[in-house]
Amino acid sequence: MGLSSLTASTNRKHIVVVFIGLVFTLKIGLISCANQESQIYTVHLGERQHNDPKLVTDSHHDLLGSLLGSKVASRESMIYSYRHGFSGFSAKLTSSQARELSEHPDVVHVTRSKNMKLTTTRVSDYLGLTSKAPTGLVHETDMGSDAIIGIIDSGIYPESKSFNDNGLGPIPTRWKGRCVSGEGFNASICNRKLIGATFYAKGLTKKYKGAFNAAEKEESMSPLDKIGHGTHCASTAAGSFVQDASFLGLAQGTARGSAPKARLASYKVCWNNEQCFTPDILKAMDHAIRDGVDVLSLSLGSAIPLDFEVDRSDFAIAAFHAVMKGIPVVCAGGNDGPETQTISNVAPWIITVAATTMDREYFTPITLGNNVTVLGQEELYIGEEVGFADLVYFDDLTKADFQAGKAARKILFTFQTDRFTEEMAELAISKGVVGIIIATKPVDMIEPSTLGIASARVDYEIGMDILLYIQTTKFPKAKISPTKTFVGRPSATKVARFSSRGPNSISPAILKPDIAAPGVGILAAVPTGGAVPKGAGYQFMSGTSMATPVVSGIVALLKQKRPDWSPAAIRSALVTTAFQTDPSGEPITAEGSPRKLADPFDYGGGLVNPGKVADPGLVYDMGHDEYVHYLCSAGYDDISISKLLGKSYICPSPTPSMLDVNLPSITIPYLSEEITITRTVTNVGPVGSVYKAVIEPPLGINLQVSPKTLEFGPNTHKISFTVKVSTTHRANTDYHFGSLTWTDNGAHNVRMPLSVRTRVLNFKI
Repeated sequence: MGLSSLTASTNRKHIVVVFIGLVFTLKIGLISCANQESQIYTVHLGERQHNDPKLVTDSHHDLLGSLLGSKVASRESMIYSYRHGFSGFSAKLTSSQARELSEHPDVVHVTRSKNMKLTTTRVSDYLGLTSKAPTGLVHETDMGSDAIIGIIDSGIYPESKSFNDNGLGPIPTRWKGRCVSGEGFNASICNRKLIGATFYAKGLTKKYKGAFNAAEKEESMSPLDKIGHGTHCASTAAGSFVQDASFLGLAQGTARGSAPKARLASYKVCWNNEQCFTPDILKAMDHAIRDGVDVLSLSLGSAIPLDFEVDRSDFAIAAFHAVMKGIPVVCAGGNDGPETQTISNVAPWIITVAATTMDREYFTPITLGNNVTVLGQEELYIGEEVGFADLVYFDDLTKADFQAGKAARKILFTFQTDRFTEEMAELAISKGVVGIIIATKPVDMIEPSTLGIASARVDYEIGMDILLYIQTTKFPKAKISPTKTFVGRPSATKVARFSSRGPNSISPAILKPDIAAPGVGILAAVPTGGAVPKGAGYQFMSGTSMATPVVSGIVALLKQKRPDWSPAAIRSALVTTAFQTDPSGEPITAEGSPRKLADPFDYGGGLVNPGKVADPGLVYDMGHDEYVHYLCSAGYDDISISKLLGKSYICPSPTPSMLDVNLPSITIPYLSEEITITRTVTNVGPVGSVYKAVIEPPLGINLQVSPKTLEFGPNTHKISFTVKVSTTHRANTDYHFGSLTWTDNGAHNVRMPLSVRTRVLNFKI
């Protein structure tokens, strides 16, 4: 699907979605499916045509019954009816039935079910999100006490101290959700903090043809979280204050979420082995919209190739309907970095989050026999110190040497190679090795050691230092000390190696990710016992999954503080106020090969800045018309857009440019001749504000902004401006980066990231 960023394609795409307005009869005959195996398909219906959910579901059965021959067959086939936030259903169909359904003129699209994957204390202090300050977002919103965050994930462990409701007032009266009982979960355990807990498993059980054995999978058919991911995310977003939380003594402090008094609604759609089925996810989103959540947080993602937002992505369509109803949808960007074009959840109505480190690290001291101490990272060793022992190099030993006990009572040093397998490690340990030091490529993951003996990981540079010491010392020795916590400035913030990167592979002119937040070594609540390693109820996890609820909690605070702001205005405030340096003032870098200064494809606008986000000065707002502008520029046809919106719409002619979508960023993938881009800003600051443009142009790019000054008088709330962009490059280039900042003498600095790539010869078809 050739999505052009500078000029719209003349070949308009046709979306296929089931959109029910009036009761009608499908002229589709019964299909012989004796030789076809049924699978789960989702049929999208656009906006609801009835306010009564029962009528919506009845219309779904009318439609499906016409295909299958009776309403009885329809009820047996249908898994879910989506009838609150949007209209649609999931059902078991053969491929022929799905194809017949998709070809009907009133259908928008039909998609086959697929899996999505989970993208898996100090954070609030690090970001300056403290409850002790007399001013600020946390203080001004009573820590989010009126906000409701919907967490769509692997469920929740309600007995965690992080979900206590001490000091919370009554549940907001607008809440329409509930808690349901199930295996190992009694609904009565819900309280004024955990106000909703449900689970969705019809997509899962249909995949297993009704034979899913929860006990065998170490699962529970209930809202109960058995793997820890959902509990961790929920407590990161809105966990209550818990003093002296730690993982076996590491990272000790007061655990709390970004919005410590916000209410939580848990929707379980993911199961052990990281299975999250789209029909279940859609039903959870449908219910969340009905229930009255203020923010939806989804730490889920898809692999490349991504689904197109409207004609293939079930999830993006559900998110669209949530956003149109004023509910921000915050999603993980994925863990497929540092390669480019791996970012997921790229629809322009979604807030997409990247992951960074923060100013808390964990080092395992390794002291060599020459009294030089080096620091192992990323692996946590919780145990007794192993005193000085002989240090041996793995490549100097054979399997027979291990069998003969030549490594017994010694510390083994090795590089992570094909020869050093899990089997060899087990052999070494079984033959008396007392410690293992592994030199490996950094992955920015903080995980407990699973070896059962003293162990540490170092990078290749330190590994070469250790190897040099071994090879130049007659009797090399080493000792391994337990991991220690370091808080402050051991190193500057960096975008994590695993965090997925832009540019956006579907629509390169739409910047993704939008924002970054800490997602490495996040300590938060987990279930105790079961499949989760022991750790007194708190555990480290890393991933964009962990960064997402940090932002979701901040969005919940902002939603309470600025209830009239749209999801797009909230996204704009996040992007334009973000840090490009960490809170200590050091530039943010991006881990990769090699490490470099972070750019918009690594972290969007930058590191989230909760101290500024509620007062950005100006916002780049978007609503119905702006999102339709995007759909038109992306090449979707009038009929399909009309069905999605639930009302007639005709795209303007000529087709608008995707570059003019009113985003808080400008991304130009294909610049050859001079172009003019338009943006509109809305004043959310003081009346009478005057802003001047400050330009940091990308290398070799000329920028002209008109007007250069924006004056917001008593009757002026919105002003449009243009940016003329041209290149001085005479050859194709990679992206170069800059910024356009509107400033009112420093009170507000509304920074828009710029990303421009010159294409003198454009190879794009």
